[in-house]
Order: sequence, then C-alpha cells, then structure tokens
Amino acid sequence: MKKCNKKIIPINNIKILSLIKKYKSPLWMYSSETIKKQILKLKKFDIIRFAQKSCSNIHILKLMKRYGTKIDAVSLGEIERALKAGFKKNSNDIVYTSDIIEKNTLKKVIKYNIPINIGSIDMIKKIGKKSKNHKIWIRINPRFGHGHDKKTNTGGKNSKHGIWNTKLALKLIKKYNLNLIGLHMHIGSGVDYTHLKKVCNAMIQEAKKINLQLSYISAGGGLTIPYKKKDKKINIHDYYEIWNKARKKISKNLKCPIKLEIEPGRFLVAESGYLISTIESIKKVKNRIFILVNVGFNELIRPTLYGSYHYISILPQDNRKLNYSKMIDVIIGGPLCESGDIFTQKKNNKIYTIKIPKVKCGDFLIFHDVGAYGASMSSNYNSRPLIPEILIKKNKIIQIRRRQTIQEMLSLEI
Repeated sequence: MKKCNKKIIPINNIKILSLIKKYKSPLWMYSSETIKKQILKLKKFDIIRFAQKSCSNIHILKLMKRYGTKIDAVSLGEIERALKAGFKKNSNDIVYTSDIIEKNTLKKVIKYNIPINIGSIDMIKKIGKKSKNHKIWIRINPRFGHGHDKKTNTGGKNSKHGIWNTKLALKLIKKYNLNLIGLHMHIGSGVDYTHLKKVCNAMIQEAKKINLQLSYISAGGGLTIPYKKKDKKINIHDYYEIWNKARKKISKNLKCPIKLEIEPGRFLVAESGYLISTIESIKKVKNRIFILVNVGFNELIRPTLYGSYHYISILPQDNRKLNYSKMIDVIIGGPLCESGDIFTQKKNNKIYTIKIPKVKCGDFLIFHDVGAYGASMSSNYNSRPLIPEILIKKNKIIQIRRRQTIQEMLSLEI
C-alpha cells in the first residue's frame, strides 16, 4: 500500500477552481516557471536539446526556444512543429533523430538542411544517395542498455535503436561523402551511475575507432525526476562531470574541440505538468473502493503502459477542508471500456491501493508530474476528444490547446 505524500502546486486552489469553471474538467495544466528552473539546472552543458516527443505543444516549444534550448525531432510532424515555434532551418537548431527515414521526411530534411542523427545503416544509404556532404550524427548502440522499464531500454541486442556496426557505418559515410559532425549515445530512461560510466567509456572507445574530427558528442536523455517522495533527485553536477571527463578525453584523442550536448525530455517538463480530473463515481466492489474519474489511459497512458507512479492529490469542489486524519484505501480508475484503465497499478499489472481522505462525487483529483509523455501520448481511444492544455506564466493563464470537439474528431472520416 502506497501512501500519498503532499506535493505543492504552483497555483492556489481558488485559481484552479476558477480554471476548471472556465475550461471545464478534464484539462492539462503546465507551469512555465518550473520548466525555466529545470533548463537552468543544465546550463553547464554546451547545448541543451529538448526531446520534444515528451511534450510537443508549440507553445511549450516556444518557451524552450526563449530559454536557449535547441530541438530534437523524431518525425516530420515534429520538424514542422519546431519550425512553427521559431526554430530555424539551415542551422543547428533542429536535429532529426530516427532509425528510419521516409521519402517525405528525407525530402524535407534535405530542403531545410537539417542535420540527421542516424540510427540504421539503411538511413546512411538513403541520405548518401540524395544529399552529398549532408551533416549527420551516428547514434551508436553500445551493445548494452538500461532503463526504468524494459520498454524504455534503448541499448543492447534487444533494442531497435542505434547502429551496431560502426565500422560498416563509417565505410558507408566515407563512400557517400557525408559530413559526420557528432556521436550520440542513449541507452534508456533513468540514470544509473555505474551504467553512465560504462556509456562514457563506450563513447570514448567509439570515437577512437572512428578517428575523425568531430564537433559534438551527445549524452542523450534519460534524466529522471523524483516521482515519489523517497526518490532521490539526480545530482546534475556529478552527471555533468562524468560526461565532461569523457568529452575532454575524446577532444584530446581527436585533437579537436568538442561540444557536449544533452537531450532531456522528461527532466525539463515532467514536474511542470498536472492533469485535473473529476470524480464521477465511488464504487464498492466487495471489500475494495474504486474511485472513477473522467480521464483514462487515452489521456495518461504511463501507468497502464509502464506501471508508472504519479502522485495524486484531491481538490474539493467546494474548497472544503479535507480530513487527513481519517484516510481510506482506494483504487483509482478511468472511464474506458478496458480492465487495464487503472492508474494505481505496478509494472506487472498488479493493482494497488493508495490512501486518500474521504471524497465526494464532483470533487477533483489531480495527477502530478505528468508534463512528460502525458498530453503528447494521449489519443482518441473510445472516441474521446483531446482535452485542453493550459499554461501558467507567472500571473497569466493561457490556453495553449483548446478542447477538441467530437465533430473535429469525426471530420477526417466524413
């Protein structure tokens, strides 16, 4: 049984209630100040490149640009989003990262002159035949991986990501006269310092093998945030120093200056995000209590997909005081016609209960730390329209995505 520990929301209850009154529940809410603080924590790195797949709203991307980050895009749609947000083509603003490249995407990255972070041998051939001297990175699979879940492990023999045979990759890069500017290595989500040192050593060895002058190395992403009270915050200083030592060795070996990039997604946006829902039903099933809310895994899929934990708080509809001395054990579920539509479940799909004060239908339930892989992974499953996104910028409240209508959802089929 997991007991909820209090977390502070950067906006008071009255303002949240007024937000709900104006925009209706459910809705996403983000804090721009939290994002800014997270970016500043990484200021030692030469380049901070936001992995926009974690939170791809154009207004969030504009915030990233304002505070000096660059963009990692993993699809043609993400490239176009970045351009809409003000990031420039014909520059280092955007890097396209993938293990495949489709025809339309290839045309656009050539037209826009966007560097490509290559994850497969076939990509080298496709790019080489169409765009001589194109700027590229190699994403290296170091033959081992790590992650908070096997689905977030992006290295080793079971991972589809990255190039296994760098010797063959280098041969083809020379054949097609491509311009290799950087090496990228990312083995999965979650920082483990033993694995981190292994990754840095692997990067040093790969750079030695390649033995060409480079401009960049990328530490990838995977920086964690404390979802639970007992979770330790990552020591950014130590993380940077380990990578900086690797950068210095590579720079010395290759006899050229090297810039150190980091590619965070979750770290920059997770703690900024909240999902506000309404309690629609309180059900007793034998000796268990189910609290059913008006959001499902079509909005927040991480608990169902990964068994991920999100702290949950309660906001009474009438702003009454809750009695935290008398707690009840509950399971939190959504409205979808799926047994897996449960927010309190572990990686093995085992359901657990959390302790909350007594609530009523109509009260609001808030999921915390959902800024990463929340709205960006949401869907229309069960034909449910996408919900609005709200950005809090100091004293301003801005709607950055309006609620989708059922008519808009159906329009592609009519």
